[in-house]
Amino acid sequence: MIMQLFTVFFKIGLFTFGGGYAMIPLIKAEVISHNWATVSDIIDFIGISESTPGPFAINIATFIGFNKEGILGAAAATLGVVLPSLIIILIISKFFFDFQDNKYVKAVLAGLRPAVVGTIASSAFTIFASIFITNGKVTNYIGIIILIIILMLKFKFKKMHPIMLIILSGVMGYLFYGPLHFLFPF
Repeated sequence: MIMQLFTVFFKIGLFTFGGGYAMIPLIKAEVISHNWATVSDIIDFIGISESTPGPFAINIATFIGFNKEGILGAAAATLGVVLPSLIIILIISKFFFDFQDNKYVKAVLAGLRPAVVGTIASSAFTIFASIFITNGKVTNYIGIIILIIILMLKFKFKKMHPIMLIILSGVMGYLFYGPLHFLFPF
């Protein structure tokens, strides 16, 4: 299982461009296909990974690895997701300045940008639908209220630090789903 964690996360790290958020669809597909977690678990992993310090992709790989095989699983998944980037960036750093003005390199990079945006948008939609929609109907009204409040705060106070938004989201989640749930039974 430990080698399998390493291999799966190595593949995820190797074939995902655009950072941690772009990895979400591939992480979801791989983790579910190996029966390591459910969609609900993955959403919880994403929330925890986003709420803890460090790069998102490393956090989620470590969390999933630890959840399946403890410390060794965490180390295998983390090494697997990091190693492709490390190898690729070492190669690129060696040759980038020689090729940065090459029209073919520029064309490849220009082609990758829309794919990265599309992958991130797909991840956002998947997470949104998983959290707020069940069987084609909106079911998580409290979550939508929290989302709207956070979005309004972010638009009103553009320089508000993301950590503050995460803390406020956690506090509202605790209040709306906990002590104040009787006020918002939907």
